[in-house]
Amino acid sequence: MLSKLLSKLSLSKKEVLLIALGCLIMAFGIVNVHGPSKITEGGVIGLVLFSDKVLGLDPSLMSIILDLVCYILGFSMLGWTFLRKALVASGFFAIFYKFFLWTGPVMMSLYDYPIIAAVVGGIFIGVGCGLVVTQGGAAGGDDALAMVISNRFNISLSRAYLVTDGVVLLLSLTYIAPTRLIYSLLTTLVSSFLIGQIEVRITKPTKAMETVKTLKPVNPVEHPLSKI
Repeated sequence: MLSKLLSKLSLSKKEVLLIALGCLIMAFGIVNVHGPSKITEGGVIGLVLFSDKVLGLDPSLMSIILDLVCYILGFSMLGWTFLRKALVASGFFAIFYKFFLWTGPVMMSLYDYPIIAAVVGGIFIGVGCGLVVTQGGAAGGDDALAMVISNRFNISLSRAYLVTDGVVLLLSLTYIAPTRLIYSLLTTLVSSFLIGQIEVRITKPTKAMETVKTLKPVNPVEHPLSKI
């Protein structure tokens, strides 16, 4: 039954496993590190907070609207394969996020150690998000937007994340003290760096294998040296 479902979604077991693992790591980090430490987010979550604090808009409604807009952009540029994987990733993230909210934080609060919280939180987000996006999925609208920017402007995914998160964090200065926002910028730098590292390590071997497969083997009989 599982194999039939994966076949309909055009997904392999490895892709689903890595997407699920990435979503689990991200959800764990947000609930256990970012939430208790009061470190704000970039991307769609940051825009939702900005629209609530500054514009007075309903955050639950804005979250749906912004995610939907980003997914439409992603679909228009990356096609059905992206949309299928994005929906799977979003489903996994929602399940894991709900589960960790139910269990509550299991790590000690790092609120009094914001630098450590920023680095540790960045590691969770960077590793988790990196696993998801390298499989072509997106756990949220900000992931979809970063993938679109990366594809459209031909820049690395880590730089695309840095641009989107950086813009949102600058907007957050309207309601968050600059001293506190520094830690959010630090966690963004850490997560963007790790996403870039995971992207390179996973995609490079694949490209290398494709190059090897396209090389035509030399027939020793036809090779000039074979006549010597």
